[in-house]
Amino acid sequence: MPPRRSILFAASITALLHGYIGVRLLPDLPVPMAVACLGALWLVISALLLPTALLARRLTPPWADRISWLGMLAMGFFSTLLILTVARDLFLLGTLAVGWHPPALLPDSAVAVLGLALFVSVVGYFNARGLARVVEVDVPIPNLPEALHGFTIAQISDIHVGPTIKKPYLDRIVDRVNQLQADAVAVTGDLVDGTVRELADHTAPLGRLSAKHGAFVVTGNHEYYSGAEAWIVELRRLGLRVLMNEHVVVERGGAALVLGGVTDYSAGHFIDSHRSDPAQALAGAPAHAAVRVLLAHQPRTAPAAAAAGFELQLSGHTHGGQFWPWNLFVPMQQPYVHGLNRHENLWVYVSRGTGYWGPPKRFGAPSEITKVRLVRG
Repeated sequence: MPPRRSILFAASITALLHGYIGVRLLPDLPVPMAVACLGALWLVISALLLPTALLARRLTPPWADRISWLGMLAMGFFSTLLILTVARDLFLLGTLAVGWHPPALLPDSAVAVLGLALFVSVVGYFNARGLARVVEVDVPIPNLPEALHGFTIAQISDIHVGPTIKKPYLDRIVDRVNQLQADAVAVTGDLVDGTVRELADHTAPLGRLSAKHGAFVVTGNHEYYSGAEAWIVELRRLGLRVLMNEHVVVERGGAALVLGGVTDYSAGHFIDSHRSDPAQALAGAPAHAAVRVLLAHQPRTAPAAAAAGFELQLSGHTHGGQFWPWNLFVPMQQPYVHGLNRHENLWVYVSRGTGYWGPPKRFGAPSEITKVRLVRG
């Protein structure tokens, strides 16, 4: 379907869903007609804002960011309101089936849906806009040399610098990562939602990332939506080591750790030469290396990483679902959603992400800066 027709189709579906909410919810709310009319007006504005926000980059600053902000806030609230309205209808159908239908059921359930949607959206906003908490994770590695016991990697992922995430937000993340004084910093993709020209000033804080053995980054799918080749050049200019199906060797106390990185799982669909290849990332690595760690944006790289011989994979991409109920759908695409998981002989740690995508909203899936520590196991 051509892009213009796709946008019109998506806008039509969005309008219909807003209409469904209006028809099913507004008549049952115990409010004056004037308030109900304001609610209907909000639904119309929201239906217009959602597709407009997705096209806002075509506008000139600062209007692009302002419309994106309004549209993303509306999208977050609408998403939860829609799910709860559907849930309410299913509940009402159930009450009809069992013959239970007290007079207050319709207005009380309508108020409950609206109140819960507002609560989730407000709490989700503050969760998303606050500084990500530090999550400490110990990963047991068999036969790990004493020299590498306690080796730490600070992982950040899925920041999505773009319309609603700017330099001050990223500055706070970088400051917190540097306070961890990790041996290495790993950035596991989806740093940006926009071009280098649009966002170079806002990604500049990445140049301050500091660790004993350096800061490393791999591409995520959103880099390919935003011009991956230009971003690779920019990240290298900032002093980060971009790992593209390659590795570095870290020596400590006579023991070697291989830190590899692959391009995004889907990168080959955008640039054929960027096809993700964990085996290539390990090619030429010293056979005596005590541990092999892979940075891979998507958890579904795990089978190939295990086959290549890595012991640990650090990933992101899922956001842990970001907010309910979308966390229930992530397993349809990815084998792991968050936390430390075991895939054959491979540990897979999936970060919930350090920023957010789309609506500034996190509920039930807190953002994180991860401090991964290798321990003898």
